[in-house]
Amino acid sequence: MEEKDTYKTITKPSEEVLFKDRNSKFLGYAFPVTTEEEVKEHLEELKKQHHTAGHFCYAYQFGTDEKNLTYRANDDGEPNNSAGMPIYGQIQSFEFTNILIIVLRYYGGVKLGVGGLINAYRTTAQLALEASKIVKKTINIEYCISFEYKNMNKVMRIIKEKNLNVTNQILELDCKVFISVRKSKSQEIFETFDNLFEIKIIEV
Repeated sequence: MEEKDTYKTITKPSEEVLFKDRNSKFLGYAFPVTTEEEVKEHLEELKKQHHTAGHFCYAYQFGTDEKNLTYRANDDGEPNNSAGMPIYGQIQSFEFTNILIIVLRYYGGVKLGVGGLINAYRTTAQLALEASKIVKKTINIEYCISFEYKNMNKVMRIIKEKNLNVTNQILELDCKVFISVRKSKSQEIFETFDNLFEIKIIEV
């Protein structure tokens, strides 16, 4: 079975979406993120814009390998698991990563109950994702190939034959070429260079 080497994400923030239920207003936003620092920045920005909103509930996930996924769901004062997890559920159901969804709530004076909250947060998160431009990206492995200058032609010939993406190169007496390879092809490329005399390849 071929290893999955693509993932879905967004490249720019979604438009603001609105969901209403019994006078409560829920505003939803999706942002591309890869660090917790970016999550904080987006939250702070929205809190400045909507300083009278009562709750800023969110969920995020980043990472492209199941072993190194980082995710979090936050209810921000709403009843336990009534906001953050329904939002996170939408990230999972759309199979997204490197994404943050924030849903903020203006309370309308009528309690919605846990079921009503779950529905409102889930629906707003879904609307935010549907308002986003989805992109499919490949999961890549980065390699560094080290060799002496005299072996340059040998290395470059393979790079050209295999149509490999060179991300950086340092060409002196000792040369280093950095390449980015789709995960599903990475083992084959590694072995190609690893079997060459006087050439070293390592994952970076």
